[in-house]
Amino acid sequence: MPSRYPGALTQDWEPVVLHKNRTKVQDRDRKAVNQALRTGAAVQTVKKAEAGSNKKAAPVVNAKKLDEAAEPAPLDRVSTGVKQLIQKARLEKKMSQAELAKQINERPQVVQEYENGKAVPNQAVLAKMERVLGVKLRGKIGK
Repeated sequence: MPSRYPGALTQDWEPVVLHKNRTKVQDRDRKAVNQALRTGAAVQTVKKAEAGSNKKAAPVVNAKKLDEAAEPAPLDRVSTGVKQLIQKARLEKKMSQAELAKQINERPQVVQEYENGKAVPNQAVLAKMERVLGVKLRGKIGK
């Protein structure tokens, strides 16, 4: 059977040393900077933005909107018509809130909030309820 390697394999035990190119350390050396300051030579200092601070990035806030709006606008809630439709359709199918929640892959608390009118309408959740209950719910969200 022919050998895959034509020659004998040997290991090279000589160390390989890799060096990075050294940057100009003189520019950053404290002694050199102090000497330059003492002699009156020009020393350029650059402060990095947000260097040495432990701050989180602040969210961008539109100041004009904040000035115009004295009070925050209330969020739309599920209307009474929609909550009654959900309750009626659920009771016609003889389902509990927990069973409906399980079928739409949501928590029972979500279904309860929708039926109490406390939930902020989410189109995805309403679409799941429409599919399970067989009732049109979207488009009837108004106050």
